[in-house]
Amino acid sequence: MPSLQTALPPELANNAIRLYRECLRRAKYIGHKQHNTALLVDMVRQQFKRHVHETDPEKIQKLKDDAARGLINHILYESEQLSGRKMSKSA
Repeated sequence: MPSLQTALPPELANNAIRLYRECLRRAKYIGHKQHNTALLVDMVRQQFKRHVHETDPEKIQKLKDDAARGLINHILYESEQLSGRKMSKSA
């Protein structure tokens, strides 16, 4: 199964620390708009802490793909909000 991370810049997708920081940055951005920053940041931290000792490369890749998917979904959502258009979904 191909990785979803190809939609992200390689320096972000291949580095778990940068991916974590970007997830936190997005959580802070969303939280500021919705007035629940602490909750969202805590949720991101919990997800990364839960799997910090994972050693299986396939599971690590899946977790990174999940984080990348979340970032991509938020980017698409923000694009829709700015443009006023709904992004088409492929079937």
